[in-house]
Amino acid sequence: MDVEIYQDDGVEAGRTAALDPSVFDIEPNDHIIWLTSKTKERSEVRGSGRKLYRQKGTGNARVGDAQSPIRRGGGRAHGARPRNYDHNLNRKEKRLARRSALSYKAQNDNIRVIEDFSMDRPSTRELSDILDLLEVKDEKVLFATTEVETEIYQSAQNLPDVNVREVQSVNTVDLLDANVVVFQEGALDWMTDVLATAEPTPA
Repeated sequence: MDVEIYQDDGVEAGRTAALDPSVFDIEPNDHIIWLTSKTKERSEVRGSGRKLYRQKGTGNARVGDAQSPIRRGGGRAHGARPRNYDHNLNRKEKRLARRSALSYKAQNDNIRVIEDFSMDRPSTRELSDILDLLEVKDEKVLFATTEVETEIYQSAQNLPDVNVREVQSVNTVDLLDANVVVFQEGALDWMTDVLATAEPTPA
């Protein structure tokens, strides 16, 4: 599978990047992905802890606070909790989770590749224009940079749907949380080199 490589002005560079099928075209393992999930329980939901209305005399059923799992917007009862990756998931499983998430993104044509670039100064408008040219401005975007790019990171601070991460820090939750993943060219190479070395999952 090949994807177009774009310049930082949004114009096609006239080259393509090959997405390694061992990373971007595997049968996703939903169970491994599930192990990275988490939902908000009662104690983590925003809302007042006061009783919504008095216990008796209103004609309504008794009710507690707004965080109650039985109310719209309340916490999840017995919600999924994050696993302790240091003990429960080994390196092979973590890689499989990332490969599974990336395969889902590739299957849905939600991978973009842009040439490596740096910014002289933070500029929200400049970064927003780049995303607009890549036709992902209105999407929830994970922007994976080859190296730490402070100016790009700071440029995204006023863009609530853009998460800029150095590729070495990208995890499965980052991938799942984004609609589209934009890789700098070097970041794609790094991710492929790391994940393509993972052993294939037995059929």
